[in-house]
Amino acid sequence: MTTSTLLANSILPDVTGWRLLMYERVLPIALWIIAAVLANRFVNWASARVTMRIDAQFKNSDSLVRSESAKHQHALIQVISWVAIAAIYLFAAYQIVKALGVPINALVAPATVIGAALGFGAQRVVQDLLAGFFLITERQYGFGDVVNLSLTGGSTAEGTVSDVTLRVTKLRNTDGEVITVPNGQIVKATNLSKDWARAVVDIPLPKTVDMGKVNTLLHRVGERAYHDPKMSTLLLDEPTLMGIESIDLDQVNLRMVARTLPGKQFEVGRNLRERIVRSLATAGIDVAPVTDTVEDEEEVKPQ
Repeated sequence: MTTSTLLANSILPDVTGWRLLMYERVLPIALWIIAAVLANRFVNWASARVTMRIDAQFKNSDSLVRSESAKHQHALIQVISWVAIAAIYLFAAYQIVKALGVPINALVAPATVIGAALGFGAQRVVQDLLAGFFLITERQYGFGDVVNLSLTGGSTAEGTVSDVTLRVTKLRNTDGEVITVPNGQIVKATNLSKDWARAVVDIPLPKTVDMGKVNTLLHRVGERAYHDPKMSTLLLDEPTLMGIESIDLDQVNLRMVARTLPGKQFEVGRNLRERIVRSLATAGIDVAPVTDTVEDEEEVKPQ
């Protein structure tokens, strides 16, 4: 055997070696990557089909707002799809490591150290995941709910829930902005659209007003609003006049409340205020203006 032949055999593996490398290493890794990508697309497709079916049932029904069950199902599907995709990629990574011939047992000790380091460094992420888990299971709010979230540090976030996962909650406020809130930073969640809501209307009036006449007018406003074809679909019962809420120096404040469908309290409140102002103006009763008291310059002048 010549020197050139020995050199070629030492540098280039034979054809059988290349075939073993392809079948035992490269091909399994490629197949697992393709399988993970296809499984990911299937999960996204399935979750999109289910959410589209829920949305179609809502659009084809007579309900003006989503039911609590539909909102919870929508949020639950998003969480399940997120967890399923994470599990698919973790399993594919495990199979790829096995295909590379890396001994799994040898990775136990390094994985323990890395897991402990990540546990200390990613406490916020773990806190977000746990908070999101209890948020979903306890049905605190779901997709389409109008919520007010009190966050750590004293800040707040208010808007309509557009997405809920185990880690974050996404809200869209009245300006169209999307607010992303980590679930672990939520101190208090106020759901403004769960089961039913309440519209509260305060009416400031002068102290000299005839309260009997005003009470009659406001009761009539509530009756007309409840029997109005448009408002009757939003109201659960007739608006109620609660009476005098507070007494100030030169005015009294009356309060009217109305139980509404979830999320419709703002629309009902605006409509009631318009009806009240129109009714009082027709009767010649002026709403008490809000005046600011300003001290006289002679009184505040330093001595």
